[in-house]
Amino acid sequence: MNRISPYPLWIGHGRESHDAPRVLDLGIEAVVELAAEEAPAVTPRELVYCRFPLIDGGGNRPELLGLAVRTVAGLLAAGVPTLVCCGAGLSRAPGVVAVALAIVHGEPPESCLLRVTAHHPADVAPRLWADLLEVWPQAQAQPLAPA
Repeated sequence: MNRISPYPLWIGHGRESHDAPRVLDLGIEAVVELAAEEAPAVTPRELVYCRFPLIDGGGNRPELLGLAVRTVAGLLAAGVPTLVCCGAGLSRAPGVVAVALAIVHGEPPESCLLRVTAHHPADVAPRLWADLLEVWPQAQAQPLAPA
């Protein structure tokens, strides 16, 4: 699990979300799991827990991808320390985090992905990245929180 500095944000692989003592010791308050193939974590009640059953590569419903991106963006915008994880922690989590950062900071997703990879290894599946870039404009246009 690696912190994406300077944000209260970590990226990890699927099993790291199951280590509640470590998650809590790091000050993480929310866990977002993005892997359809991983069993859901059993988390303590003080953690916010969101699970989006995404597959690596193409074939995810755009609505589900957009919801995952907006959820991570909303947690970031609210300053909630968050762990985002997927199977190996190399594709779905870095991709969704990069697009969420782009929404929060109004920057291109590609530059945000470079920022993510400065702190965490990534190998974002090309079809997944293309799908994330397709949902980015609509996700960016929606408010992160009710007005």
